[in-house]
Amino acid sequence: MSDLEEIEAIRQLKYRYLRAVDLKDWDLLTSTFTPDAVAEYDGGKQSHNGRDAIVGWLRSALDNTLVTLHQVHNPEIEILSETSARGTWYLEDRVINRGSDQPHMPGGSILTGAAFYADEYQRAEDEWKISHTGYERTYFDVRKYDEPSTFYSRWEA
Repeated sequence: MSDLEEIEAIRQLKYRYLRAVDLKDWDLLTSTFTPDAVAEYDGGKQSHNGRDAIVGWLRSALDNTLVTLHQVHNPEIEILSETSARGTWYLEDRVINRGSDQPHMPGGSILTGAAFYADEYQRAEDEWKISHTGYERTYFDVRKYDEPSTFYSRWEA
């Protein structure tokens, strides 16, 4: 396959990963990772080693009181070899918490934010998988339904 075809395959992988997260399709999500994948979400505040640990944490963190929207844009994908690649993606997300209290996000609130994903990919058996993923937030804004918002930016002191 050409580099452009490989890049498109990686784009489809990332889109599948996000669709699986938002639909809470844990089997599909599991299929996007290598067995030894590493995830470091929110600048490493949430780090997990191994596909099962990553999916287990996401399953727990995104309980049924949360509704999520994750969109990525502006991919910068570099093919490093026939079996490895890396990518940077701009993430926009929204998390609606209808009930349970979560760190930084109490029930009855909406988080809107942005971040940059940094991914690494491995190709095995003619299929790309995520071997490392993580993001660093540029901002998030948490608004309770009946209170003023709490805004954070990486440029705040």
